[in-house]
Amino acid sequence: METPSVVNEEMPHPLYGDLRRFTRVFGTLRAWEFDGWKPESMSWKTGCYIHAGLSGPVQWTFEGPEAIDFLASISINGYTKFPEGSAKHAIMLNDEGLIAAHALVQRDEENQFRMFATPPWAAFQASQTSFKVKAKLDNVYLFQIAGPTSIDALERATGEDLRDLGFLRSRPTKVDGVPTEICRIGMSGTLAYELRGPFEQGPQVYDAVFRAGADLGIQRLGWRSYMVNHVEAGFSQVNWTFLFAALSDPGYMDFVQTDRALEPVLVSGSVDPSDTRARYRTPVELDWHRAARFDHDFTGREALEKEVSDPVRTIVTLRWNPEDVIDIYASLLQPGEEYKTIDLPTHPHHRGSHAHADHVLMDGKEIGVSSGTIYSYYYREVISHGVIDVDLAEIGNEVIIKWGDFNGRIKDVRATVERFPYLDLQTNQGYDLSKVPSGSA
Repeated sequence: METPSVVNEEMPHPLYGDLRRFTRVFGTLRAWEFDGWKPESMSWKTGCYIHAGLSGPVQWTFEGPEAIDFLASISINGYTKFPEGSAKHAIMLNDEGLIAAHALVQRDEENQFRMFATPPWAAFQASQTSFKVKAKLDNVYLFQIAGPTSIDALERATGEDLRDLGFLRSRPTKVDGVPTEICRIGMSGTLAYELRGPFEQGPQVYDAVFRAGADLGIQRLGWRSYMVNHVEAGFSQVNWTFLFAALSDPGYMDFVQTDRALEPVLVSGSVDPSDTRARYRTPVELDWHRAARFDHDFTGREALEKEVSDPVRTIVTLRWNPEDVIDIYASLLQPGEEYKTIDLPTHPHHRGSHAHADHVLMDGKEIGVSSGTIYSYYYREVISHGVIDVDLAEIGNEVIIKWGDFNGRIKDVRATVERFPYLDLQTNQGYDLSKVPSGSA
């Protein structure tokens, strides 16, 4: 176990003596890698991890007598049944029905709600609305602890039984004597939790959890491997697997002109960089329309209803042909222009706003786009998210991914349509902790 050396005010966890590599994401310092991307990407299947990368000025509080009416007006979700202490995945659209932002929203009190780790689209809407609501931004630590032994690590760290905490529910607890909030949610696709609290208390809380899980195989998950779990678990992520359409709104751009969200967007892939629609998504394309409730008016409702009635594309996992992947790497050892290298374990490495899109073809006809390319060390396969024509999304169908950058050398990669999500382990929502013996989740 490494001993923390110093605490850096920019980071929500200690600067452990073995931590050497950092990166900046939206202007905030992040740990890039700890013990290596292989053990880190295995952690949520065989043990657990703690991830601090979403910490910082990421918590928006919306408060006021009409706060819930405001949230309903900007998101597709229903709010008639939303008890205090519960959370949901809020999906926000622009007028064209494109996803402008998405977030975890949690109800704290009757007229108080919080959103986490989201572009400030909701705050922008609050600045324009006639509803009586105020928005406030807070600097917090937000730690994700995920994997089959996460419950044991957290129960050791808190000293209390947490097995009655339901999915998408939260409550107060303490870690090493420090008051913190725990919520059963995460991005791993397996059993997962979040801890939240004031940013300056983060290093003490993080270190206590890390030490509590030392003999449980806990890994400190760096930013390099974080997006692997999103693709395996089938959770599309703004700024990586797709771009948020708020960027096409002039009013929003004026609102955030001094914000970190305006860092340059990295555009890549075989699709023409000028084709922004290929890099935006709708709820139907991501299978998020299941959260929609058409019992209230909201921005983009007309466009969403129309698409729900006649869906064009849906999301699938694309499993890349290993021989074609090997050929991409083999080109590095051959004369002439090489194929674009697939970065490991994620491509492109997520350091800010990314807008990647590769053409997907079947029988020479374009049927969709691919993004979020990863190498899954657990499955020993390269996979990506594909948004393709609904009538061609049958598991087993063979497609071609045009891998490379526009006007560069392109590799035709054979791929197979596979299950979505790809991870086939027990889900967080389906985990019955009442049947898990204490000490061995």
